[in-house]
Amino acid sequence: MSLKKDEQKKILVKYDNREKVFKFRWTLYKNGGLVVFRSYDKVVAQNVLYSRHKNQSFRVELKPRGTDFYKVPYMLVKFKEFDQKSQEAKFEIFLSDDRGQIVLEDLKTLKEG
Repeated sequence: MSLKKDEQKKILVKYDNREKVFKFRWTLYKNGGLVVFRSYDKVVAQNVLYSRHKNQSFRVELKPRGTDFYKVPYMLVKFKEFDQKSQEAKFEIFLSDDRGQIVLEDLKTLKEG
């Protein structure tokens, strides 16, 4: 998946009759670092990702831990590369959900502003 600057990606996360929206976008690419803003379940964060470095991804836990001490389902967003010509950042999204409780639905990608 590729995103241009300030283009927002939205993913609907469904589980246990609940629906939450995960959103992220990038705002700056400088010196090999990509500044990413993200929000999920009222938590807003910022990451700087590098395609050729150990900091190339971030993880978002999709369910509260609660009383279950099993492996919490999460989404991993990985920055693959930056295309200088098209000025787009390329990402991969992975889901880890051992119990098959999570449904992800791709919502329309929106341009901020």
